[in-house]
Amino acid sequence: MTLKREGQSSELEATSNGDGLFAFTDVPPGVFQLTVSSEGLAPQEFSGTLQSGEPFVTPLIMLVIPTQVTEVVVRLTQQELADVQIKEQEKQRVLGIVPNFYVSYERNAVPLSAKQKFELAWKSASDPVALAGVGFMAGIDQAADRWGAYGQGAEGYAKRYGATYANVFTSTFIGGAVMPSLLKQDPRYFYKGTGSTKSRILYALASSVMCKGDNGRWQPNYSNVIGSFAGAGMQALYLPANDRRGSGFVVSSALIRLGETSLTGVLQEFVFSKLTPNRPRRSTWQP
Repeated sequence: MTLKREGQSSELEATSNGDGLFAFTDVPPGVFQLTVSSEGLAPQEFSGTLQSGEPFVTPLIMLVIPTQVTEVVVRLTQQELADVQIKEQEKQRVLGIVPNFYVSYERNAVPLSAKQKFELAWKSASDPVALAGVGFMAGIDQAADRWGAYGQGAEGYAKRYGATYANVFTSTFIGGAVMPSLLKQDPRYFYKGTGSTKSRILYALASSVMCKGDNGRWQPNYSNVIGSFAGAGMQALYLPANDRRGSGFVVSSALIRLGETSLTGVLQEFVFSKLTPNRPRRSTWQP
């Protein structure tokens, strides 16, 4: 307990007993201020006027536990946050049907771990719609009698399907998982969405040869280039000997795939973003 008298700087102190009782003696009359405090409790103040020759009994003073505000902050680990973002990407489908997993609308997307890159590649390569698309392309090739040595009928169709899928599967895994893991590159397309039309077109066209590294910096897209050539090489192994045309087939097929990647980037910027109803509606990213 602390007792302070009006107009004086000196203070009197006292300690209460086990019953909470306390007393000050030889206190001059006049206005006083009493402060009652105890560790862990909110202090209370009481003011009064002591008359000459009269004792002063204070009313009951109760100390209360002070209001405490506890703040609990829950943060996801980098891998957990990446898992959340990947799950959102795996819901992205153009017109609600066609897979659009390899585009990020998150401007500060967390880099993917090697495991997540492989999981995304498998999700893309094994999607039923993707498999149906390969079947459609194989059907077109058969109708046009492309790679005639395969013949017609079910056997010819199966061979064309295998060659086409080998290209898709190899390109996806090598360009989207194996090399990005080794080179620490992000295989996704990062939607720009802002700036002039020209800047967005140039940005999209460069996506086949430029990518974002796991360190957040832009760098040559070695992963996509190597993946494109690997896919073309794998497809060549399935082709009839007279259709391979040596290394020229691999080079031309790889360049075509790189061109397709650039075209896809343009479509991502100006078309697919509008046709993907379940994409995250976040602020866009600009390099």
